[in-house]
Amino acid sequence: MADSDADLTGAIADEYGELADLLETAPASVWDAPSLCEGWRTREVVAHMTMPARYGTEEFMAEMAAAGGDFTRFSNTVAARDGAADPASLIGDLRSETLHAWEPPGGGQLGALTHVVIHGLDITEAVPLGRVVPPDRLAIVLGAANPGTFGLDLSGVELRADDLDWSYGSGELVTGPAQVLALVMCGRTVPAARLGGPAAQRFSAS
Repeated sequence: MADSDADLTGAIADEYGELADLLETAPASVWDAPSLCEGWRTREVVAHMTMPARYGTEEFMAEMAAAGGDFTRFSNTVAARDGAADPASLIGDLRSETLHAWEPPGGGQLGALTHVVIHGLDITEAVPLGRVVPPDRLAIVLGAANPGTFGLDLSGVELRADDLDWSYGSGELVTGPAQVLALVMCGRTVPAARLGGPAAQRFSAS
């Protein structure tokens, strides 16, 4: 997929919509299952992902001010509070056109696609729910991923996808599905069974 604005607009909306469809038919227990985001269950991740559907600029700034300008504190507060909402309401937010048009500050549509893909995987890889992100979307996210953003040290390591023509770095091999390696690139510790290779333990849960 060419990463034109039109293509990314559709990909972003599709990612949110497909996650909504999956969660709508998932067992109720999924909402309280731990995610790959430390301390957050599925419901807190969805509440975080969907903030733009509920908070305009003024509301966002007011919440940030209440958190003393600390974005981590703000995110945790909103995720905990809004995550207590009825799942049907959170699923509705995933389908919001306002959310689909949102772009993270300075991130543009590429940042928006990365946001929904990675946070969706935080849920689906942790539960797990068996969803496979379409390879064209993954290729875009992987092409834009910068491990330095997350303070990730990949020196002496090669990440190599076993289902997509993609690799990063050189050194001891870490193999796995492209979507799991995308999580690694974004600083996540992933389920141990999802990675192989001599350096896999560096990025896997024990």
